[in-house]
Amino acid sequence: QVQLVESGGGLVQAGGSLRLSCAASGRTFSSYAMGWFRQAPGEEREFVAAITWSGGSTYIADSVKGQFTISRDKAKNTIDLQMNSLKPEDTAIYYCASANTPGQLWHIATYEYWGQGTQVTVSS
Repeated sequence: QVQLVESGGGLVQAGGSLRLSCAASGRTFSSYAMGWFRQAPGEEREFVAAITWSGGSTYIADSVKGQFTISRDKAKNTIDLQMNSLKPEDTAIYYCASANTPGQLWHIATYEYWGQGTQVTVSS
């Protein structure tokens, strides 16, 4: 079992930066990959970025490529999402997730464990 807790959300002006963190506990050694998803009001949850736990290979959604980066610290059992050049359209609840089995990392069904989310609000 894996428990995930997100932090780092808040209010930021357009063009600013924010760094989200996800702390994992439990059986983190069984995790194949971890990822970030986001969900804005009235919209479906969408894939943002993922990273494989062992090798650190990254996958970034086209919508945020060049804007967001994902990283992991195996010693600390954390993953981070660095968000730069933020736009009001980036406003959403951001969720951290963990996948135990290789699969389509952009698909929410791949992930077994989810955090509670952290709110990111970008003002114009």
